[in-house]
Amino acid sequence: MANLDFIYQRKSIRKFKDTPIPKQDILELLKAATYAPSPKHQQNWHFVILQNKKLIHEMADLVTKSHQTIGNLAKNERDYTRHMSVINYYTCFKDAPVVILVYGCEYKMIEYKILKENDAPQEILDVLVSPQSGAQAIGAAVENFLLAASEMGYGTCYMTGPTHAKKDIEALIGFEKEGYELMSMISLGVPEEKTPPQPARKPLEDVITFID
Repeated sequence: MANLDFIYQRKSIRKFKDTPIPKQDILELLKAATYAPSPKHQQNWHFVILQNKKLIHEMADLVTKSHQTIGNLAKNERDYTRHMSVINYYTCFKDAPVVILVYGCEYKMIEYKILKENDAPQEILDVLVSPQSGAQAIGAAVENFLLAASEMGYGTCYMTGPTHAKKDIEALIGFEKEGYELMSMISLGVPEEKTPPQPARKPLEDVITFID
């Protein structure tokens, strides 16, 4: 049986040493990301690498501000408290030496075009796009990055929560690529010596079904 420890030992890391990451290692991880499967091989991803600490801190400030703005809309104290309780998870990238912003573009479906041009009902079109193939491609690329980083001894944290501030973040970093928008973020670095243990997974029998 193959040794899959690099999968089983991977966990989200939110505290990093102040150790620079060699550019060659970053490039190797990004190369691994691009070897992920993507529907119709559209490879609808683009990666923006941030290493400027000032910029990373400013990005965390934008996420905090956006998070607070959303929290202030809560109709009751319970919802407000629950929402604000995760702010540290949304901004834990602020002390990482590297942050990867993962952008994606629309997944183009010829079947959608054909059906739409033939006035297919909206419910048929909705079913067609419900698997969110473009987002699944992004997730596959991110997973390749995370597992490669684990194998190389680095720590990572995969985040989508901060994207509620995506417009502000996009404006801050000044990156523009037609048709692309921020989908997720990855913090990357050398883990601190003592980090929380990997959380338990659901029992395998609870999440699988064999159909003979």
